[in-house]
Amino acid sequence: MGTVGRRVREARIETDGAAAAAADRLRLLKALEKKILWLSAWTIHNANHVRPNPDGLKVGGHQASSASLVTVMTALYLDVLRPRDRVAVKPHASPVFHAIQYLLGQQSRENLEAFRSLGGAQSYPSRTKDADDVDFSTGSVGLGVAMTLFASIAQDYVALKEWGRDAKAGGRMVALMGDAELDEGNIYEALLEGWKHDVRNVWWVIDYNRQSLDSIVTERLFARIDKLFENMGWRVVTLKYGGLLEAAFKRPGGDALRRWIDECPNPLYSALVYQGGAAWRRQLQADIGGTAGIAEILADHDDAALAALMTNLAGHDMETVLAAFRGIADDVPTVFIAYTIKGFGLPFAGHKDNHAGLMNPEQMAAFQASQGVPEGREWEPFAGIDDLADELRGFLADVPFAAEGRRRYEAARIPVPAALDVALAETMSTQEGFGRIMGELAKREDMLAERVVTTSPDVTVSTNLGGWVNRRGIFDRHGRADVFKEQKVVSAQRWGMSPDGQHVELGIAENNLFINLAALGLTHSLFGERLLPVGTLYDPFIARGLDALNYACYQDARFMLVATPSGLTLAPEGGAHQSIGSPLIGMAQDGLASFEPAYVDELAAIMAWGFDYMQRPVKVKGGADPATGDWVRDHDGGSVYLRLSTRPLEQPRRDMTDSLRQAVIAGGYWLREPAPGASLAIAYTGAVAPEAIAAFEQVLEDIPGAGLLAVTSADRLNAGWHAELAAVRAGHAVEPCLARRLLAPLAPDAALVTVLDGHPATLSWLGGVHGHRVKPLGVEHFGQSGTIPQLYKKYGLDADAILDACAAALLGR
Repeated sequence: MGTVGRRVREARIETDGAAAAAADRLRLLKALEKKILWLSAWTIHNANHVRPNPDGLKVGGHQASSASLVTVMTALYLDVLRPRDRVAVKPHASPVFHAIQYLLGQQSRENLEAFRSLGGAQSYPSRTKDADDVDFSTGSVGLGVAMTLFASIAQDYVALKEWGRDAKAGGRMVALMGDAELDEGNIYEALLEGWKHDVRNVWWVIDYNRQSLDSIVTERLFARIDKLFENMGWRVVTLKYGGLLEAAFKRPGGDALRRWIDECPNPLYSALVYQGGAAWRRQLQADIGGTAGIAEILADHDDAALAALMTNLAGHDMETVLAAFRGIADDVPTVFIAYTIKGFGLPFAGHKDNHAGLMNPEQMAAFQASQGVPEGREWEPFAGIDDLADELRGFLADVPFAAEGRRRYEAARIPVPAALDVALAETMSTQEGFGRIMGELAKREDMLAERVVTTSPDVTVSTNLGGWVNRRGIFDRHGRADVFKEQKVVSAQRWGMSPDGQHVELGIAENNLFINLAALGLTHSLFGERLLPVGTLYDPFIARGLDALNYACYQDARFMLVATPSGLTLAPEGGAHQSIGSPLIGMAQDGLASFEPAYVDELAAIMAWGFDYMQRPVKVKGGADPATGDWVRDHDGGSVYLRLSTRPLEQPRRDMTDSLRQAVIAGGYWLREPAPGASLAIAYTGAVAPEAIAAFEQVLEDIPGAGLLAVTSADRLNAGWHAELAAVRAGHAVEPCLARRLLAPLAPDAALVTVLDGHPATLSWLGGVHGHRVKPLGVEHFGQSGTIPQLYKKYGLDADAILDACAAALLGR
């Protein structure tokens, strides 16, 4: 044999070997697909029908929504994904995720048996509460999808800094989403932001099962979805038909069959899926039975085969799914529209009521028999496919995604000084103070300044970040010139854009701000490089992105949220820009330490502490235990919320001693300490300090021993009090909390007057610490335009209102 012939023969052998290996891999993937469907369905069934249920409440678990994504998730996790890829799993596919992790050895049987119960696998994937390796928490639909987009931007931010470290970047950010999630507006807000930032390395996989919680999704929507994504610069890959249907389309009559399916309304298609082969036959015979070739296609399929043919959508065809995923080798953002059937492979597939439906015991018994799983071996990884057990063990041991084991990275803590530099003016606002602190920080040449990244939804200048951005620049993957500077047009803002920039500018969308903060606040865990994100917005608009803020905290992302201007102290701008309930949001939000300082030296101390607090490692998996008084979270850390004001105040001339600094951070201190047994104290927060001081000075004429309490964090004081109460209930001996110690000098029947530019409930709880009588002042109604004196008088925040409250409290009225 000559050289050419030998090479041809070797090439054929190599090709044949590759084909055999591919066929063998496909065989094993299909076996695991079958097992994952079983495990996910059984996990839900066990929780609802096998495990004791003492309170009788429905457990649930979405068997149908899980089934529609089994093929896609099997292909991704067991073949396509690599360790640095990150995935946001459709919330209702949580059981599929846990089943895959179980087969990979990263989830326990005990946790699966405890699915949706205390300590078990979570209802929806959770970074903080699940034992397996969840990349992004999901639950509030749409937010996890947007998170992958902003995580890609954060990944680029880290990768382009060239810090000389082995940043764990370079992966794809993947979202698995239900088609009904496209009703969520935050997805489109994120798409727009992604286009502006030239986002890349993002895959969104749409589980197009055409069903939502209550009904069938209209087909008119998806006639436009592909164009929408294409207009945003995304590649659209539609996975519609599997191999069986594609083969049928090539037969005589195939074009008519394709056209019939393409034009079939979603409700009719879903109903036929549920009814089965006989119904398919009747419908096809009635609609296109006279078309040449259709009779032959129908005759070649019995009812079971016809049902299999007509439900052979690409999202359930392993070969088609693998080919699509493997065919993408670049970083262009890509959306895969995978046609699927809700409940595929289960008795209620296609039924419009199957979203929260569960197999009853009889249906499960039949399903179990069809899967070949013997009774008593339901949890065994290879029950029903025992003949493949050894091959499957070897296959799973070599899955690329799990090659590096756990995929949570660590990053060193960044040193933070005890106080941040700030040049104090005689009179200034906390918003101005924040800008000055950030401006001084921008001048530093150390790791702290290097790792701070700021972001804002188009209010960068009006929240006093301009000085920081002028020095540190705006982040962009591509260098972009400052045209005003080039054209020699005078501007206070020198906003050059480059990969070196440290400010991520966003459009006006608070949801995007919070999800961006979530992504930037997780880079230490996702990519092995720590950032210290600072986000600014107007305080009243926290409510616009509250779901996303809660989502960011639930991820245990670490960031500093700076909200200003706050309250009706904004005055002339009116009620639309004046906040009322945001202090209560700060107190109620888990994972967020909330502060409202009155003075800039307090702010400087809080920000320094905050940058350290944002870096503290979690020591209590799953959250603090209230029974041990563990609600203050000082050891675990978290995010920080600063409620600032635009009102200039006269700044106190004092030394920020260690004891004062600690009190400011802990939540409060006596600006004027009361005499033992004092009958009255005034407690204030934030911008109303001048009114509280003025009233206090008049009170002293009649009550010389009165006290004036500066509350810098109602949240921290309240958390300490609740921690003490919980610890005492659990039988622990604990030190009195700060609120108890602060109020201890007052007489048992003393009166407290509390005041802030926000909801009065923020401070009114102080009366419960020792049982003191409280007169809480604050704002409970929408503000309006006016001067500060006018508004404070109208809403009962001025010195006269405080004095009236003191008199009423002392008289017991």
